[in-house]
Amino acid sequence: MRKKFVWIITSMMIVAILAACAPIAPTTAPATEQVTADPTAVPQEAALDLTSVRVGYIPVTIYAPVYVADAKGYFAEEGIDVELMPVQGGSDNVVQLGAGNFDVAGGGISAGMWNAADRGIEFEIVAPLHAERPPLTTPLVVSKARFESGEITSVADLAGKRVAVNAAGAATEYWLEKALEQGGLTLDDIELVAVGFREVGAALESGTLDAGMLGEPLTTLAEDQGLIHRLTEDFLSDFTVTVLYYNKDWATANPELAAGFARAFLRGARDLLGDQWYDEENLAIIEQYTGVPAAVVARANRSYHDPNGDVPVADLMTLQEFFMARDTLTYSELIDVTQYINSSYVERAVEELGRVEE
Repeated sequence: MRKKFVWIITSMMIVAILAACAPIAPTTAPATEQVTADPTAVPQEAALDLTSVRVGYIPVTIYAPVYVADAKGYFAEEGIDVELMPVQGGSDNVVQLGAGNFDVAGGGISAGMWNAADRGIEFEIVAPLHAERPPLTTPLVVSKARFESGEITSVADLAGKRVAVNAAGAATEYWLEKALEQGGLTLDDIELVAVGFREVGAALESGTLDAGMLGEPLTTLAEDQGLIHRLTEDFLSDFTVTVLYYNKDWATANPELAAGFARAFLRGARDLLGDQWYDEENLAIIEQYTGVPAAVVARANRSYHDPNGDVPVADLMTLQEFFMARDTLTYSELIDVTQYINSSYVERAVEELGRVEE
């Protein structure tokens, strides 16, 4: 299990502050960029009986099952030493996965994922990572000052305004489209820009941005700082947009590790069901892995994690149709996503752990 140190959390916060002062620009790293390992990684010699598994992730709350499974030793019980490898955004994780930089990754169903599939990059979708229910973990926010002044008080007021998603072609574009519908608008009615989540609060305060999608727990942190107002957070319900991916070659070569990872992941998800999310131990774990105080995590809108790992094919296809309509895909015929889903790992885990009826 990876030890997380105060100095790493502090340095992450410093990086976030510096990023907030930088010019607004898309923040998703190029797909070809080599991802470096978490500097807190414990040397492999310290875990002689465990096999290292490289996991691409973003240090936000939607990866909570991974954090819980790691901190509580579920991965270790499966012979796995998780090597968490942080990235700026999850949209290109499948490309990094296909390049061999990760063995496992969590990420969104993005235009980049579909285009990678069209290019023949191989990967496996193993389980859903998280689902959204109102109040959503990624609401549409505006400047608190401009809301209180009456300048922007409804979604309809965003016509012609600069509105941000965290990365071009990310699933948050679909989020924004659904939010805009509440004001009778579409993406064609706004100026769509890409701004990293950590930069949104400062950009809204400076006026260089009019509105933006902002993920928890950064939303609650910005709210506490008096920077933002949640314009809407109920525009979707029970929709899955992020999944757990396996590098296909890795999983094929390591079937027991792949099955063990899925089993540990589902145990972590089950520990977060219902009010268990707010258990002091779980909140402390999320704080440990994200650097966000447990008290803030407890107040932030939470994510939901399927305890049985059922992949919602319809949601994935909805996103593909959305990106095709946006003309951001490199192909014209819809891809059957089921060819990329390998449910055998979670099916085995559910058979051993038992099925949870919510």
